Amino acid sequence: RRECFPTRVSSILFASLDQIVTPERVSIMVFDDDFEDGVELYRNSRERQAYDDQATLYAIILATEHLERAYARDAIDPQEYTTECNKLISQFRLAEKAALGGSTTEDFIKLYEMDVPRARERLLVMGVPEPIRSSAPGGTGVAVTVAETVQHFITTMDAVKLEQRAVDELQPLLSDLMDSLTRLPETPNDFEPNRKVQKWLQKLNAMRAVDEINEEDSRQ
Repeated sequence: RRECFPTRVSSILFASLDQIVTPERVSIMVFDDDFEDGVELYRNSRERQAYDDQATLYAIILATEHLERAYARDAIDPQEYTTECNKLISQFRLAEKAALGGSTTEDFIKLYEMDVPRARERLLVMGVPEPIRSSAPGGTGVAVTVAETVQHFITTMDAVKLEQRAVDELQPLLSDLMDSLTRLPETPNDFEPNRKVQKWLQKLNAMRAVDEINEEDSRQ
């Protein structure tokens, strides 16, 4: 049975946040032999914000895992899945940049012992929703998809020519291009443009949001 997933995603996000130690509700108590001394979780607003950012990242990763499971069970409409997945991927990029600093998402997942294989694949490897091809071989829908694909390609190329090299600047552009490419009907699975874009998406997803590609990468 399919459910209204936008509502479910919100519920998952809030439920996920309840599983995390957040500064509004919890302080870590470290006792000595007399069980008298305690240590607060945060000492200032900056540390408090850091915990909030990590809680948000945790919730987004867990929500993505639940979304992928729902899609695998056919419990969500494909279009709803694509919309929600794109939203979570965008939110993940922002949360990752704010929460991690010098560490990586892989380190974060290991630290909190998160069992999220589907979310790891979607967020760190693929970087785009599961491809959903149009069932109609022709018509206005295909023409619109082709026009969107050309537009995304031009936008991405312009960004590279303008020397935008930060991961958080290029990754969203490539994600949009990959999404439109996968919606083109009657293209083979080994379609070369798809393979090229997917290769670069995987490369960027393996980097931190604050990292930049080098001169050689930009030329390629």
